[in-house]
Amino acid sequence: MTSDAKIRVLVVDDSAFMRTALRRMIDSEPSMSVVGTAQDGIQGLEMVKTLQPDVVTLDIEMPRMNGLQTLKRLMTEAPRPVIMVSSLTQEGAQVSLEALDLGAFDYIAKQCSFASLDIVKVKDDLVAKIKAAAESYAGRKKARGRSIPTTEATKGGSCSVAKGWSTVPPSIIAIGTSTGGPKALQEVLPRLPGDLPVGIVIVQHMPLGFTGPFARRLNNTCQISVCEAQQGDVVKAGVAYIAPAGLQMTVQCASPGKALIRLSHEPTDMLHTPSVDVLMLSVAQEFQGLGMGIILTGMGADGAVGMKAILEAGGKTLGQDEASCVVYGMPRSCAEAGILQRVVSLRQVPDQIMMVSHYRRRTSATRG
Repeated sequence: MTSDAKIRVLVVDDSAFMRTALRRMIDSEPSMSVVGTAQDGIQGLEMVKTLQPDVVTLDIEMPRMNGLQTLKRLMTEAPRPVIMVSSLTQEGAQVSLEALDLGAFDYIAKQCSFASLDIVKVKDDLVAKIKAAAESYAGRKKARGRSIPTTEATKGGSCSVAKGWSTVPPSIIAIGTSTGGPKALQEVLPRLPGDLPVGIVIVQHMPLGFTGPFARRLNNTCQISVCEAQQGDVVKAGVAYIAPAGLQMTVQCASPGKALIRLSHEPTDMLHTPSVDVLMLSVAQEFQGLGMGIILTGMGADGAVGMKAILEAGGKTLGQDEASCVVYGMPRSCAEAGILQRVVSLRQVPDQIMMVSHYRRRTSATRG
C-alpha cells in the first residue's frame, strides 16, 4: 500500500444492517474504502484471496464459519490485520481476548441489540483502528529486525534522551498501554516472578466489562497475582492491579511504601476512562522519586503527561521500542518529548522490572 493509496477494507458480517453501517462509516473517510462485503467466514476467506484487502473487519457470531474459525484460517492462509466486531457482553469479551491471542489486531465493541444500537458512536474508534492497523502492518514490514539491542534509549530524529535513573528501587510501578496492550501484557506479566518485591498498577484501554475477564485470563497464566482493581485495595508486592473500564484509577500513599487504590468517575474531561495520565500523575505526586512509569504499545498520546511528571519527580521512566510495538503511538509521544530514560524491546521489559526492583532469583534449594 503506497502512502497516497486508499486503505482497502473487506467487511465480513452476517447482518445486512451491520455490513451497510460499516461500509458507510468506512467509505465516508477519504483515506479508505470498502472493496467488498461478505456474509460469513467462508465467503470472507474467498474474497480475501481475490480482493487482497489491507484490513478485514470480522464479526464474531456468524453461520457456517464463525469469526474465530475464520480468523484461524485467515492467519494461516493470508495473514493481514483483522479487527473483530464484538458484542458488549461477558461472552463477547472472552471471545475478543481469544481473537487477540489468535492474531487479531484489535476489536471494536457494539451493543448486542440492534434496536438500541447507535452505530455512529463506534465510527471514530473504527476508523482510527483501521488506519492504525494498515499503518502498523506496513510499518512492521519495514521495521522488522530493527529492534533496539541495548537497554539505553538512543538519540534519533526529533527524540532526545532523559538522564539515567537512580539505583533506588521503586515502591510502585505503573504501566500504561492501549492497542496491542493485551498481547504485550501477556508477554510481560507471565515472565515476572511470584515473589516480585513491588506492586504494579495498570491502565489498559478497554470497553466496559472487558477488564475483569482480561485480569482473570492473565491471572491464570502468571506467577504474580493479577486482578481487576477495587476501591481501597492495598497495593501489594507481587500483585498487578488492572484499572476497571469506565473508572479513573489513582493511588494514594497511605504510609511510606504503602499505596491504596482509589477509583472514581472524576476527572470526566479525559479522552480515556481509565486514563494512563491520571494514574501516572498520582504516582508522581504520591511517590515522587519512588515511582516508575512504563509506557507500552498504543494509539495516541495518553501517558505522556504522566510519564513526564514521574520523570520530573525523580522517578524512573521506561518505554517500548518502535520495532516491537503493534502501534508506536503512546511510546512515540514520550520518546519525542525526551522523557524516556530507557527504551527497550517488549521482551526486555520484564528483565528491566526485575532489575530496578532489586529482585534476586532464589535457588530451588532456597525455595524448598
